Amino acid sequence: MPALEFGMQFFPDVGPAEKSGADYWGEALRLSALADELGFTNLRTVEHYFHAYGGYSPNPLIYLTAAAMLTKKARLITGAVLPAFNNPLKLAGEIGMVDAISNGRLEVGFARAFLPHEFGHFGVSLDESRARFDEGVEQVRALLANETASMDGRFHAFKDVTSLPRPTQAPHPPFWIAALATPESFARAGERGFGVMAIPLAGGQMAELIGLYREAWSKAGHPGRGRVMLAFHMFCHEDADTAADIARAPLNAYLKSLVDGAGHWLTGANSADYPGYDRIIAGLAKETFETQVAKGAAWVGDPAAIRRAIADYHDRVGGFEIASLQVNFNTIAVEDAERSVRLFSKAVMPHFG
Repeated sequence: MPALEFGMQFFPDVGPAEKSGADYWGEALRLSALADELGFTNLRTVEHYFHAYGGYSPNPLIYLTAAAMLTKKARLITGAVLPAFNNPLKLAGEIGMVDAISNGRLEVGFARAFLPHEFGHFGVSLDESRARFDEGVEQVRALLANETASMDGRFHAFKDVTSLPRPTQAPHPPFWIAALATPESFARAGERGFGVMAIPLAGGQMAELIGLYREAWSKAGHPGRGRVMLAFHMFCHEDADTAADIARAPLNAYLKSLVDGAGHWLTGANSADYPGYDRIIAGLAKETFETQVAKGAAWVGDPAAIRRAIADYHDRVGGFEIASLQVNFNTIAVEDAERSVRLFSKAVMPHFG
């Protein structure tokens, strides 16, 4: 199989009752500082608000700036920023700034957002999600790629603007599109020549969705096959039973946090921009540590078991380029997480290089 890249992803799913923001980010940065030494090629975090599911990371660019100071090689990836809740003028400037601070190591993932409570608190309609996303991505792209840009959009308009600082990478940092289970999202990412970020934990027909992305990429005339980044929970230990004992409760708590954060889809929220999300969240409510491991969405065990899980999932979906690993999900102790990533680096990663 082709070489795989591995990155670390920091997705906070704790609140003050479990861990303070200072403790969470202190631990995340301790692990981030190991990236270059251990061969992890990228670091990533999310943008979410107001809830234990992701709410400790309202601006991924802040974390990535700190991570840039602790690394020299790792790529720094937003996973992802949300145009629905951001002014493109501000977002483009912040992207340019982090690209400069990191000496051209930033990559920018964009997502539509999918948690109804965030739309409610920001006063944004769920039915405007796709329109705000499409307009926002294009406006940020125009601001970064052009010395001066003018756009007359439905939600934001500007004329003869020069976004500063100019991107260190030309014409701008690589773009990614986050997609959950909507076929059109995968196809759009491929058509536009962007990478696609996806999440196996939601189930769905990942092989078919990635196939749609590859097909759209090829039909649009882009070289190569595109770039697919999949997110997995990962915990590695010399003893498989110990790995399961440590990771089981935190992974179950993560799943509960996700369903709780997205619970409005189960209590009446609906939008044509999110077809079937009630069924998706209802399906996630049935997921457990055991089902996630069984379907290959969580890589937990000893090195040999994880190597088998990686190879099996890679073959099952027709290949992907990057695995973005949640290594300290929920309440996993930082000491356990560090031991896990060190063992993974030593005993798993060389088999996929």
